[in-house]
Amino acid sequence: MSIFKRVAVVGGTHGNEFSGIYLLKKWQDAPALIQRDSFETETLFANPNAYRDNKRYLDCDLNRQFIPADLANTELSNYEQSRAKVINAQLGPKGNARTDLVIDLHNTTSNMGPTLILLKCDAFNTQLAAYVAEKMDNAVILFEDQCTVEEHFFLCSIADQGIIIEVGPQPQSVIRQDVLEWMDIMTAHILDFVELFNTNAVPPLPKSVLAYRYEETLKLPEDENGERIGMVHKNVQDADFTVLRNGDPIYTLFDGTEICWEGDYDAYPHFINEAAYYDNNLAMSLGKKVEIDVIQ
Repeated sequence: MSIFKRVAVVGGTHGNEFSGIYLLKKWQDAPALIQRDSFETETLFANPNAYRDNKRYLDCDLNRQFIPADLANTELSNYEQSRAKVINAQLGPKGNARTDLVIDLHNTTSNMGPTLILLKCDAFNTQLAAYVAEKMDNAVILFEDQCTVEEHFFLCSIADQGIIIEVGPQPQSVIRQDVLEWMDIMTAHILDFVELFNTNAVPPLPKSVLAYRYEETLKLPEDENGERIGMVHKNVQDADFTVLRNGDPIYTLFDGTEICWEGDYDAYPHFINEAAYYDNNLAMSLGKKVEIDVIQ
């Protein structure tokens, strides 16, 4: 019996991240591209109204609405909160989902290249990480497995297995050929791997895979009133997944003062200066470089 029977590929969770939206259009016109023999693949356009209005979201971030308590709370009823409940009913329900795997397609304005974000560090995810890393020389593997799937608020956490493809740099409401192609290729590799996993045909994989693991998120420098008083240092800008060591400059204040990283580990910034995070004054996420054992 196949382990994965139903896979959902989701685009447009944020309405101004265009690669996934246009790939959905392509696959809907040519569904054989994402079909495999051992499982069903469906597509979902998550936030069509935000796309219509050329916005990330209308009322709140759709990709932060999938905690079970929020899904069950009928008082949470703005557009994205209501849309989350519809998607949960269609793909889920979370905790007992009819969908076995959700692949959610995202763009970032940060220079992250084709990044595969995994929420678990189990046999499926570690083997997938190794497989994609072998198939795509420029693929970046990022684990965000600091909490359980139940605790994650991401759309892809509806299913027992959820994956995010995050590709950039791409400005909001823009399409770049290289970025779209990376997303298309990575999605195909994931679907190919699911087919191999289902049919016990996964090829020999290395014993470990180089990856990054999310550690923390940093804010931009602020004054006592929460006003922004600085920016990401030019040496850090666009240097996603490049090591940042204690004492390295990380911010420049508007008066020219440099602020240095004071950390007790070698950090690997990503989502650097992500445009969508400016409403919360977020500067970047930090991760640690890790060698992940591939569970056979």
